[in-house]
Amino acid sequence: MDILLVDDSRTMRVILQRAIRQAGYRSLDVAEAENGAQAINALRGKSPKLVLSDWNMPEMSGLDFLKQLRSEQNQVPFGFVTSETSPDMRKLAMQAGATFMLSKPFTPDDIQDALAPILG
Repeated sequence: MDILLVDDSRTMRVILQRAIRQAGYRSLDVAEAENGAQAINALRGKSPKLVLSDWNMPEMSGLDFLKQLRSEQNQVPFGFVTSETSPDMRKLAMQAGATFMLSKPFTPDDIQDALAPILG
């Protein structure tokens, strides 16, 4: 697993995966989870290059997921892809250890710009 996509919307996971491919990252292995709790389990024993997560999800929010990862000393680069990007939310995300925050809707170029510093 190179990238873990975490979003409760199957459609959004498909859109994200397509945008990642269109941004030029065709050879990466992309895994999926429906919420933060499922993602924590998916990451056990794995070391992906990047996690992309929605903010609002059932069971465990994206922010709680990130906080849980960081409490376990997991420093995987972590980006939020969300429709809610207020200055307060951005501040919370960065304080919790997020690498970036990308607004929905997004383009493959937006994905490229966000992922290039991490994936090359």
